[in-house]
Amino acid sequence: MPATTATLSARQAVAGGLLFIGLLLQISGFTDIAVPSPLVSVTLWLSVILLWQDIPRRTRWQAGCLSGIGVGLLLVARFHYGADIRWSTMLDGNTFVVTMLIGVSFVGLIGNRSSSARPLGRPIMGARGIASTWLGVHLLGTILNLSTVFMIGDRLARQGPLSMPQYLALNRGLSSAALWSPFFASMGVVITLVPGMKFPVVLAFGMPLALCAGLLTLLELTHRFDLDETAGFSLSPHSLLMPVSMASLVMLFHYGLTPELTIVSIITFLLPLAALASNLPRGPRWTLRRIRQHTMVRLPGMRGEVSLFLCAGLLTEGLASFIAAATGSDWQLFARFGALEGVLSFLAIVASAVMGLHPIIGVSVLASMLELDGSGQTLFACVALASWAVGTSVGPLSGINLSLQGRYGVSGAQLMKHNMLYASAMSVLTVVAISALAAWL
Repeated sequence: MPATTATLSARQAVAGGLLFIGLLLQISGFTDIAVPSPLVSVTLWLSVILLWQDIPRRTRWQAGCLSGIGVGLLLVARFHYGADIRWSTMLDGNTFVVTMLIGVSFVGLIGNRSSSARPLGRPIMGARGIASTWLGVHLLGTILNLSTVFMIGDRLARQGPLSMPQYLALNRGLSSAALWSPFFASMGVVITLVPGMKFPVVLAFGMPLALCAGLLTLLELTHRFDLDETAGFSLSPHSLLMPVSMASLVMLFHYGLTPELTIVSIITFLLPLAALASNLPRGPRWTLRRIRQHTMVRLPGMRGEVSLFLCAGLLTEGLASFIAAATGSDWQLFARFGALEGVLSFLAIVASAVMGLHPIIGVSVLASMLELDGSGQTLFACVALASWAVGTSVGPLSGINLSLQGRYGVSGAQLMKHNMLYASAMSVLTVVAISALAAWL
Protein backbone atom coordinates (compact mmCIF):
# COMPACT_ATOMS: atom_id res chain seq x y z
CA MET A 1 0.00 0.00 0.00
CA PRO A 2 1.47 3.40 -0.88
CA ALA A 3 2.80 5.38 2.02
CA THR A 4 1.15 8.58 3.16
CA THR A 5 2.37 11.34 5.42
CA ALA A 6 0.32 9.74 8.19
CA THR A 7 2.11 6.39 7.93
CA LEU A 8 5.64 7.78 7.69
CA SER A 9 7.90 7.95 10.71
CA ALA A 10 9.56 11.17 11.79
CA ARG A 11 12.88 9.69 10.68
CA GLN A 12 11.61 9.15 7.13
CA ALA A 13 10.03 12.60 7.02
CA VAL A 14 13.30 14.23 8.11
CA ALA A 15 15.19 12.23 5.48
CA GLY A 16 12.78 13.43 2.79
CA GLY A 17 13.29 16.99 3.96
CA LEU A 18 17.06 16.58 3.77
CA LEU A 19 16.83 15.31 0.19
CA PHE A 20 14.72 18.34 -0.69
CA ILE A 21 17.21 20.67 1.01
CA GLY A 22 20.04 18.99 -0.92
CA LEU A 23 18.20 19.72 -4.16
CA LEU A 24 17.72 23.38 -3.20
CA LEU A 25 21.39 23.74 -2.24
CA GLN A 26 22.47 22.22 -5.55
CA ILE A 27 20.21 24.59 -7.50
CA SER A 28 21.55 27.54 -5.49
CA GLY A 29 25.03 26.57 -6.65
CA PHE A 30 23.98 27.28 -10.26
CA THR A 31 23.55 30.95 -9.32
CA ASP A 32 25.90 33.52 -7.84
CA ILE A 33 25.17 32.19 -4.36
CA ALA A 34 28.28 30.45 -3.04
CA VAL A 35 27.28 27.01 -1.71
CA PRO A 36 30.16 24.74 -0.61
CA SER A 37 29.81 21.43 -2.45
CA PRO A 38 30.41 19.35 0.71
CA LEU A 39 27.23 20.86 2.15
CA VAL A 40 25.16 19.26 -0.62
CA SER A 41 26.80 15.85 -0.31
CA VAL A 42 26.64 15.78 3.50
CA THR A 43 22.92 16.57 3.36
CA LEU A 44 22.29 13.73 0.93
CA TRP A 45 24.42 11.25 2.89
CA LEU A 46 22.61 12.13 6.12
CA SER A 47 19.33 11.21 4.43
CA VAL A 48 20.80 7.85 3.39
CA ILE A 49 21.89 7.17 6.98
CA LEU A 50 18.38 7.92 8.23
CA LEU A 51 16.80 5.67 5.58
CA TRP A 52 19.40 2.90 5.72
CA GLN A 53 17.21 0.43 7.64
CA ASP A 54 14.41 0.86 5.07
CA ILE A 55 16.60 0.03 2.07
CA PRO A 56 16.01 -3.49 0.65
CA ARG A 57 18.58 -5.91 2.03
CA ARG A 58 20.22 -6.75 -1.30
CA THR A 59 20.58 -3.08 -2.22
CA ARG A 60 21.86 -2.28 1.28
CA TRP A 61 24.46 -5.02 1.05
CA GLN A 62 25.61 -3.82 -2.36
CA ALA A 63 25.74 -0.16 -1.34
CA GLY A 64 27.58 -1.04 1.87
CA CYS A 65 30.22 -2.99 -0.04
CA LEU A 66 30.71 -0.13 -2.50
CA SER A 67 31.16 2.50 0.20
CA GLY A 68 33.33 0.24 2.35
CA ILE A 69 35.70 -0.55 -0.53
CA GLY A 70 35.80 3.14 -1.48
CA VAL A 71 36.74 4.24 2.04
CA GLY A 72 39.28 1.42 2.31
CA LEU A 73 40.99 2.47 -0.90
CA LEU A 74 41.10 6.09 0.24
CA LEU A 75 42.74 5.04 3.52
CA VAL A 76 45.31 2.87 1.72
CA ALA A 77 46.10 5.71 -0.69
CA ARG A 78 46.59 8.14 2.18
CA PHE A 79 48.43 6.10 4.80
CA HIS A 80 50.31 3.56 2.67
CA TYR A 81 51.20 5.67 -0.35
CA GLY A 82 51.13 9.09 1.32
CA ALA A 83 48.64 10.55 -1.18
CA ASP A 84 47.11 13.94 -0.53
CA ILE A 85 43.38 13.15 -0.14
CA ARG A 86 40.82 15.93 -0.18
CA TRP A 87 38.67 14.54 2.61
CA SER A 88 36.22 17.46 2.41
CA THR A 89 35.09 16.39 -1.06
CA MET A 90 35.30 12.59 -0.71
CA LEU A 91 31.50 12.32 -0.51
CA ASP A 92 30.82 14.47 -3.58
CA GLY A 93 30.84 11.66 -6.14
CA ASN A 94 27.56 11.44 -8.11
CA THR A 95 25.85 14.21 -6.12
CA PHE A 96 25.03 15.86 -9.47
CA VAL A 97 23.24 12.68 -10.54
CA VAL A 98 21.36 12.23 -7.28
CA THR A 99 20.09 15.81 -7.23
CA MET A 100 19.04 15.41 -10.87
CA LEU A 101 17.05 12.30 -9.94
CA ILE A 102 15.39 14.21 -7.11
CA GLY A 103 14.56 17.06 -9.49
CA VAL A 104 13.16 14.67 -12.12
CA SER A 105 10.91 13.07 -9.49
CA PHE A 106 8.95 16.35 -9.24
CA VAL A 107 7.61 15.76 -12.74
CA GLY A 108 4.98 13.61 -11.00
CA LEU A 109 3.43 16.84 -9.68
CA ILE A 110 2.73 18.19 -13.15
CA GLY A 111 -1.02 17.91 -13.67
CA ASN A 112 -3.88 17.70 -11.22
CA ARG A 113 -4.39 14.72 -8.96
CA SER A 114 -8.07 14.89 -9.68
CA SER A 115 -7.39 13.91 -13.26
CA SER A 116 -5.24 10.92 -12.38
CA ALA A 117 -8.10 8.52 -12.97
CA ARG A 118 -8.58 9.66 -16.54
CA PRO A 119 -7.72 6.89 -18.98
CA LEU A 120 -4.40 7.30 -20.72
CA GLY A 121 -5.70 5.39 -23.71
CA ARG A 122 -7.88 2.34 -24.37
CA PRO A 123 -6.03 -0.97 -24.36
CA ILE A 124 -5.44 -2.58 -27.73
CA MET A 125 -4.73 -6.24 -28.24
CA GLY A 126 -2.10 -8.41 -29.87
CA ALA A 127 1.18 -7.43 -31.48
CA ARG A 128 0.00 -3.84 -31.95
CA GLY A 129 -0.67 -3.66 -28.23
CA ILE A 130 2.82 -4.88 -27.35
CA ALA A 131 4.40 -2.44 -29.80
CA SER A 132 2.32 0.40 -28.39
CA THR A 133 3.21 -0.57 -24.80
CA TRP A 134 6.92 -0.56 -25.60
CA LEU A 135 6.66 2.78 -27.40
CA GLY A 136 4.54 4.33 -24.65
CA VAL A 137 6.96 3.31 -21.89
CA HIS A 138 9.92 4.36 -24.00
CA LEU A 139 8.68 7.83 -24.93
CA LEU A 140 7.02 8.72 -21.63
CA GLY A 141 9.86 7.12 -19.70
CA THR A 142 12.40 9.49 -21.23
CA ILE A 143 10.98 12.11 -18.84
CA LEU A 144 9.01 10.22 -16.19
CA ASN A 145 11.59 7.44 -15.76
CA LEU A 146 10.56 4.47 -13.59
CA SER A 147 7.20 5.99 -12.64
CA THR A 148 6.08 5.36 -16.24
CA VAL A 149 6.32 1.61 -15.73
CA PHE A 150 3.97 1.81 -12.76
CA MET A 151 1.62 4.21 -14.50
CA ILE A 152 1.23 2.01 -17.58
CA GLY A 153 1.62 -1.30 -15.75
CA ASP A 154 -1.16 -0.45 -13.29
CA ARG A 155 -3.38 0.54 -16.20
CA LEU A 156 -2.77 -2.79 -17.91
CA ALA A 157 -3.23 -4.69 -14.66
CA ARG A 158 -6.84 -3.51 -14.54
CA GLN A 159 -7.50 -5.84 -17.48
CA GLY A 160 -6.16 -8.80 -15.47
CA PRO A 161 -2.84 -10.11 -14.13
CA LEU A 162 0.10 -9.02 -16.27
CA SER A 163 1.58 -11.62 -18.60
CA MET A 164 5.25 -12.20 -19.40
CA PRO A 165 5.05 -10.37 -22.78
CA GLN A 166 3.69 -7.33 -20.96
CA TYR A 167 6.45 -7.50 -18.35
CA LEU A 168 9.07 -7.72 -21.09
CA ALA A 169 7.58 -4.79 -23.01
CA LEU A 170 7.62 -2.67 -19.85
CA ASN A 171 11.17 -3.73 -19.00
CA ARG A 172 12.67 -3.20 -22.44
CA GLY A 173 10.74 -0.04 -23.22
CA LEU A 174 12.23 1.72 -20.22
CA SER A 175 15.73 0.23 -20.19
CA SER A 176 16.33 1.06 -23.87
CA ALA A 177 15.55 4.73 -23.19
CA ALA A 178 18.87 4.84 -21.33
CA LEU A 179 20.55 4.75 -24.75
CA TRP A 180 19.69 8.36 -25.53
CA SER A 181 17.42 10.13 -23.01
CA PRO A 182 19.04 13.24 -21.46
CA PHE A 183 16.70 12.83 -18.47
CA PHE A 184 17.95 9.39 -17.41
CA ALA A 185 20.35 8.77 -14.56
CA SER A 186 22.58 6.99 -17.06
CA MET A 187 23.07 10.19 -19.04
CA GLY A 188 23.64 12.15 -15.83
CA VAL A 189 26.41 9.78 -14.75
CA VAL A 190 28.02 9.82 -18.19
CA ILE A 191 27.96 13.60 -18.52
CA THR A 192 29.54 13.89 -15.07
CA LEU A 193 32.29 11.41 -15.94
CA VAL A 194 33.02 12.70 -19.48
CA PRO A 195 31.75 16.29 -19.73
CA GLY A 196 33.52 16.73 -23.07
CA MET A 197 31.36 14.21 -24.92
CA LYS A 198 29.46 15.32 -28.03
CA PHE A 199 25.78 14.97 -27.24
CA PRO A 200 24.55 14.98 -30.90
CA VAL A 201 26.88 12.04 -31.65
CA VAL A 202 25.53 10.19 -28.62
CA LEU A 203 21.99 10.73 -29.89
CA ALA A 204 22.95 9.52 -33.36
CA PHE A 205 24.41 6.39 -31.77
CA GLY A 206 21.69 5.68 -29.22
CA MET A 207 18.44 6.40 -30.99
CA PRO A 208 18.90 3.87 -33.84
CA LEU A 209 19.87 1.23 -31.27
CA ALA A 210 16.75 2.07 -29.28
CA LEU A 211 14.66 1.62 -32.42
CA CYS A 212 16.33 -1.75 -32.99
CA ALA A 213 15.47 -2.69 -29.40
CA GLY A 214 11.81 -1.98 -30.07
CA LEU A 215 11.74 -3.91 -33.34
CA LEU A 216 13.61 -6.82 -31.79
CA THR A 217 11.15 -6.92 -28.89
CA LEU A 218 8.17 -6.97 -31.25
CA LEU A 219 9.62 -9.70 -33.49
CA GLU A 220 10.75 -11.89 -30.61
CA LEU A 221 7.57 -11.67 -28.55
CA THR A 222 5.37 -12.20 -31.59
CA HIS A 223 7.34 -15.36 -32.40
CA ARG A 224 7.55 -16.77 -28.87
CA PHE A 225 4.11 -15.93 -27.42
CA ASP A 226 0.46 -16.03 -28.46
CA LEU A 227 -0.41 -12.35 -28.16
CA ASP A 228 -4.05 -12.50 -29.26
CA GLU A 229 -5.34 -11.99 -25.71
CA THR A 230 -2.50 -9.70 -24.59
CA ALA A 231 -3.66 -6.16 -23.86
CA GLY A 232 -1.46 -3.20 -24.70
CA PHE A 233 -1.30 0.48 -23.85
CA SER A 234 -2.50 2.94 -26.45
CA LEU A 235 -0.64 6.24 -26.75
CA SER A 236 -2.56 9.43 -27.36
CA PRO A 237 -1.26 12.83 -28.50
CA HIS A 238 -2.25 14.24 -25.11
CA SER A 239 0.03 11.81 -23.27
CA LEU A 240 3.02 12.94 -25.36
CA LEU A 241 2.45 16.66 -24.80
CA MET A 242 4.24 16.90 -21.46
CA PRO A 243 7.43 14.95 -22.27
CA VAL A 244 7.83 16.71 -25.63
CA SER A 245 7.33 20.09 -23.93
CA MET A 246 9.87 19.29 -21.22
CA ALA A 247 12.46 18.11 -23.72
CA SER A 248 11.96 21.26 -25.80
CA LEU A 249 12.41 23.47 -22.73
CA VAL A 250 15.64 21.70 -21.79
CA MET A 251 17.02 22.23 -25.30
CA LEU A 252 15.95 25.90 -25.21
CA PHE A 253 17.83 26.49 -21.97
CA HIS A 254 20.87 24.47 -23.05
CA TYR A 255 21.38 26.12 -26.42
CA GLY A 256 19.84 29.53 -25.77
CA LEU A 257 19.16 30.80 -22.28
CA THR A 258 21.81 29.08 -20.11
CA PRO A 259 24.46 27.59 -22.42
CA GLU A 260 27.01 27.65 -19.61
CA LEU A 261 25.06 24.98 -17.70
CA THR A 262 25.17 21.28 -18.46
CA ILE A 263 22.03 19.37 -19.38
CA VAL A 264 22.14 17.67 -15.97
CA SER A 265 22.12 21.06 -14.24
CA ILE A 266 19.27 22.36 -16.39
CA ILE A 267 17.12 19.31 -15.72
CA THR A 268 17.86 19.58 -11.99
CA PHE A 269 16.25 23.02 -11.67
CA LEU A 270 13.87 23.09 -14.66
CA LEU A 271 11.61 20.14 -13.84
CA PRO A 272 10.90 21.23 -10.24
CA LEU A 273 10.27 24.73 -11.58
CA ALA A 274 7.83 23.38 -14.16
CA ALA A 275 6.06 21.37 -11.47
CA LEU A 276 5.79 24.48 -9.31
CA ALA A 277 4.41 26.56 -12.19
CA SER A 278 1.81 23.92 -13.08
CA ASN A 279 0.46 23.84 -9.51
CA LEU A 280 0.47 27.55 -8.63
CA PRO A 281 -2.78 28.29 -10.54
CA ARG A 282 -4.54 26.14 -7.91
CA GLY A 283 -3.27 28.47 -5.20
CA PRO A 284 -0.23 28.66 -2.87
CA ARG A 285 -1.76 26.39 -0.19
CA TRP A 286 -2.54 23.65 -2.75
CA THR A 287 0.98 23.95 -4.15
CA LEU A 288 2.68 23.79 -0.76
CA ARG A 289 0.57 20.79 0.24
CA ARG A 290 1.56 18.87 -2.89
CA ILE A 291 5.25 19.74 -2.47
CA ARG A 292 5.12 18.66 1.17
CA GLN A 293 3.43 15.38 0.23
CA HIS A 294 6.03 14.73 -2.46
CA THR A 295 8.92 15.58 -0.13
CA MET A 296 7.69 13.44 2.75
CA VAL A 297 6.48 10.42 0.75
CA ARG A 298 8.06 10.21 -2.70
CA LEU A 299 11.58 11.33 -1.85
CA PRO A 300 12.15 8.80 0.98
CA GLY A 301 10.93 6.16 -1.48
CA MET A 302 14.01 6.90 -3.62
CA ARG A 303 16.30 5.58 -0.87
CA GLY A 304 17.56 2.61 -2.90
CA GLU A 305 18.71 4.51 -5.94
CA VAL A 306 20.05 7.45 -3.91
CA SER A 307 22.16 5.18 -1.71
CA LEU A 308 23.44 3.16 -4.65
CA PHE A 309 24.52 6.20 -6.65
CA LEU A 310 26.19 7.91 -3.69
CA CYS A 311 28.05 4.77 -2.64
CA ALA A 312 29.15 4.10 -6.24
CA GLY A 313 30.47 7.66 -6.35
CA LEU A 314 32.47 7.03 -3.17
CA LEU A 315 33.89 3.86 -4.73
CA THR A 316 34.93 5.83 -7.81
CA GLU A 317 36.65 8.46 -5.65
CA GLY A 318 38.51 5.78 -3.72
CA LEU A 319 39.53 3.77 -6.76
CA ALA A 320 40.75 6.83 -8.67
CA SER A 321 42.78 8.03 -5.67
CA PHE A 322 44.26 4.58 -5.08
CA ILE A 323 45.29 4.09 -8.71
CA ALA A 324 46.82 7.56 -8.89
CA ALA A 325 48.75 7.01 -5.65
CA ALA A 326 49.93 3.49 -6.51
CA THR A 327 51.02 4.27 -10.06
CA GLY A 328 52.05 7.89 -9.80
CA SER A 329 49.09 8.86 -12.03
CA ASP A 330 50.78 7.16 -14.98
CA TRP A 331 48.85 3.88 -15.15
CA GLN A 332 45.81 3.43 -17.37
CA LEU A 333 43.73 0.37 -18.15
CA PHE A 334 44.08 1.05 -21.89
CA ALA A 335 46.74 3.12 -23.63
CA ARG A 336 44.00 4.27 -26.01
CA PHE A 337 40.24 3.83 -26.02
CA GLY A 338 39.22 2.55 -29.43
CA ALA A 339 36.90 -0.03 -30.94
CA LEU A 340 38.41 -3.11 -29.28
CA GLU A 341 38.65 -1.44 -25.89
CA GLY A 342 35.07 -0.16 -26.20
CA VAL A 343 33.71 -3.60 -27.10
CA LEU A 344 35.60 -5.32 -24.26
CA SER A 345 34.37 -2.70 -21.79
CA PHE A 346 30.76 -3.06 -22.97
CA LEU A 347 30.82 -6.85 -22.66
CA ALA A 348 32.46 -6.72 -19.23
CA ILE A 349 29.87 -4.29 -17.82
CA VAL A 350 26.95 -6.30 -19.21
CA ALA A 351 28.44 -9.52 -17.82
CA SER A 352 28.79 -7.91 -14.39
CA ALA A 353 25.14 -6.77 -14.59
CA VAL A 354 24.05 -10.35 -15.27
CA MET A 355 25.94 -11.37 -12.14
CA GLY A 356 24.02 -8.81 -10.09
CA LEU A 357 26.08 -5.61 -10.17
CA HIS A 358 24.39 -2.40 -11.27
CA PRO A 359 25.94 -0.98 -14.48
CA ILE A 360 26.83 2.24 -12.67
CA ILE A 361 29.52 0.27 -10.84
CA GLY A 362 31.20 -0.96 -14.01
CA VAL A 363 30.88 2.42 -15.72
CA SER A 364 32.31 4.31 -12.72
CA VAL A 365 35.19 1.89 -12.19
CA LEU A 366 36.08 1.95 -15.88
CA ALA A 367 36.08 5.76 -15.99
CA SER A 368 38.43 5.93 -13.01
CA MET A 369 41.03 3.85 -14.89
CA LEU A 370 41.01 5.81 -18.14
CA GLU A 371 42.44 9.08 -19.42
CA LEU A 372 40.15 10.09 -22.28
CA ASP A 373 40.55 12.73 -24.98
CA GLY A 374 37.71 14.41 -26.90
CA SER A 375 36.76 11.59 -29.25
CA GLY A 376 37.51 9.02 -26.55
CA GLN A 377 35.04 10.72 -24.22
CA THR A 378 32.28 10.46 -26.82
CA LEU A 379 33.04 6.80 -27.51
CA PHE A 380 33.16 6.05 -23.79
CA ALA A 381 29.78 7.78 -23.34
CA CYS A 382 28.18 5.59 -26.01
CA VAL A 383 29.73 2.43 -24.54
CA ALA A 384 28.54 3.35 -21.05
CA LEU A 385 24.97 4.14 -22.15
CA ALA A 386 24.69 0.96 -24.23
CA SER A 387 26.00 -1.23 -21.41
CA TRP A 388 23.58 0.48 -19.02
CA ALA A 389 20.60 -0.11 -21.35
CA VAL A 390 21.39 -3.78 -21.99
CA GLY A 391 22.63 -4.49 -18.47
CA THR A 392 19.55 -3.10 -16.70
CA SER A 393 17.20 -5.08 -18.96
CA VAL A 394 18.74 -8.42 -18.00
CA GLY A 395 20.37 -7.74 -14.62
CA PRO A 396 18.40 -9.38 -11.76
CA LEU A 397 19.18 -6.50 -9.36
CA SER A 398 18.55 -3.59 -11.72
CA GLY A 399 16.04 -0.97 -10.63
CA ILE A 400 13.48 -1.86 -13.31
CA ASN A 401 13.54 -5.59 -12.55
CA LEU A 402 13.44 -5.12 -8.79
CA SER A 403 10.51 -2.74 -9.26
CA LEU A 404 8.57 -5.20 -11.41
CA GLN A 405 9.20 -7.94 -8.85
CA GLY A 406 8.10 -5.81 -5.93
CA ARG A 407 5.09 -4.23 -7.63
CA TYR A 408 3.60 -7.16 -9.54
CA GLY A 409 5.21 -10.26 -8.03
CA VAL A 410 6.90 -11.52 -11.19
CA SER A 411 9.88 -13.83 -10.74
CA GLY A 412 13.22 -12.12 -11.21
CA ALA A 413 14.74 -15.35 -12.46
CA GLN A 414 12.03 -15.63 -15.13
CA LEU A 415 12.58 -12.04 -16.24
CA MET A 416 16.30 -12.69 -16.58
CA LYS A 417 15.71 -15.95 -18.46
CA HIS A 418 13.33 -14.37 -20.96
CA ASN A 419 15.65 -11.41 -21.52
CA MET A 420 18.82 -13.39 -22.25
CA LEU A 421 18.13 -13.79 -25.97
CA TYR A 422 17.20 -10.11 -26.24
CA ALA A 423 20.35 -9.06 -24.39
CA SER A 424 22.50 -11.28 -26.61
CA ALA A 425 21.00 -9.86 -29.81
CA MET A 426 21.32 -6.28 -28.54
CA SER A 427 24.93 -6.98 -27.60
CA VAL A 428 25.74 -8.07 -31.15
CA LEU A 429 24.10 -4.93 -32.55
CA THR A 430 25.91 -2.76 -30.02
CA VAL A 431 29.31 -4.29 -30.81
CA VAL A 432 28.75 -3.47 -34.49
CA ALA A 433 27.64 0.07 -33.62
CA ILE A 434 30.66 0.66 -31.33
CA SER A 435 33.05 -0.56 -34.01
CA ALA A 436 31.45 1.69 -36.63
CA LEU A 437 31.47 4.70 -34.32
CA ALA A 438 35.11 4.19 -33.37
CA ALA A 439 36.10 4.05 -37.05
CA TRP A 440 34.11 7.23 -37.77
CA LEU A 441 35.51 9.17 -34.80
